[in-house]
Amino acid sequence: MVFSSFPFLWIFLPIVLIGTVLTQKRGGNLFLLAMSLLFYAWGEPKYIVLLLLSIAMNYGCGLLIDKAQKGIERKLLTAAGIVLNLLLLGYFKYYNFFAEALNSVLRTEAMALKRIALPVGISFYTFQSISYLFDLYRGTIEVQRSFTDLALYISFFPQLVAGPIVKYKDITPFLHHRQLTLKQSASGLKRFCFGLGKKVLFANTLGYTVDGILSHPIQELSGILCWTAAVFYTLQIYFDFSGYSDMAIGLAEALGFRFRENFDLPYSAASIREFWRRWHISLSNWFRDYLYIPLGGNRKGSVRTVLNLLIVFFATGLWHGAQWNFVLWGLYHGFFLIAERVIPSTGRFTGKLVNILKHIYTMFVVCIGWVLFRADDITMAGAQLRQMFLPSGNGYWNVTEFVDPVTFAIFIISLIGALGLWKKITEKWAKFTAPTEICSGTAAIVILFLSIVMLANASHNPFIYFRF
Repeated sequence: MVFSSFPFLWIFLPIVLIGTVLTQKRGGNLFLLAMSLLFYAWGEPKYIVLLLLSIAMNYGCGLLIDKAQKGIERKLLTAAGIVLNLLLLGYFKYYNFFAEALNSVLRTEAMALKRIALPVGISFYTFQSISYLFDLYRGTIEVQRSFTDLALYISFFPQLVAGPIVKYKDITPFLHHRQLTLKQSASGLKRFCFGLGKKVLFANTLGYTVDGILSHPIQELSGILCWTAAVFYTLQIYFDFSGYSDMAIGLAEALGFRFRENFDLPYSAASIREFWRRWHISLSNWFRDYLYIPLGGNRKGSVRTVLNLLIVFFATGLWHGAQWNFVLWGLYHGFFLIAERVIPSTGRFTGKLVNILKHIYTMFVVCIGWVLFRADDITMAGAQLRQMFLPSGNGYWNVTEFVDPVTFAIFIISLIGALGLWKKITEKWAKFTAPTEICSGTAAIVILFLSIVMLANASHNPFIYFRF
């Protein structure tokens, strides 16, 4: 089920909100678990068994880790639990990827390819499960003995299929005790509406243009159109994913939970390092806490730090998809992170012009990276990049046939919002406007209405990160 769909907006969400109020004092977790499983089964009925298997496996592993007395026993049990999670993820997401790679190296059909559908959200709930076992081993959390509560943590529908990745220690206070107030629910639903608007009004509109341009053979496109597709996709993926995160965080708040922020104006960053502190924060923090630091982080010399960063960003790319263009995208970002560490600091150079140049550099690197990310394969990415930097022939270049005045207006507004300028405007406006809650509430209602109108005319509006 998709947040930006009528079955969710008109049927599922009202039932959940009413049911949460009625079960607030007793049975609330069981009710939310049942609704979360229904939410998942709506779109993936055959993979609900896999989700339940993952929950049961991690529940059992957690109890065994907690019961183990010796350090080596706890370590082995934790390692076994993590390996089992990775095996499930690896089979469904990476079997064919590694089979093709092995067959290519051996030049024989050593491993037969299989038709394996990717379960929605498996990357997200697997990473949440691993973090639970890892933190349990570290002793930073206590074991969850209630199967219902652990199952709700892993399968809670707002973040089940596309994050943010929530750590158990951050959600456990709300599993055991939460107060649901009208003000809190209203605040959460308002944020949900803003996130819905990001997705439906901005991401979908920009996405139609990107899809329209790239549906043509790259060789037939001019450099201008290839750049248009790259810039529009840069904005599309931000509004698509940050919109989903806003909806997830808003829904959780409306139901009495608190999630950490997942985006912090990443396109206002002045370095790739800063970009990754602001983009998909829950994933960046996950790789930092459960891969980079255990590998030694930056504590074992510069060579080891570079190697650790390459490993982390190789894994980051591979996490996003079982294709070489995702791996290349991850290593591409890793290269610039390493370069920013190696090149002497420019901190002694200050001023508005320097900051503008840093920001231009960051956005240029990020935009080129999204070309790798969006492409079907490395060949397509290479073709688009060649047309962007070395355009050949008299490619089709009439931008106005893809970008009408309404789409251009959406592009400008989204650009202002993504760069953080809209936030500065609203903050200044708030200083002179007393009834800000009334203004924001009215804006949320208008955005909800416009989004519903757009959805009524849309036939397809999936979230980009559902693929991962």
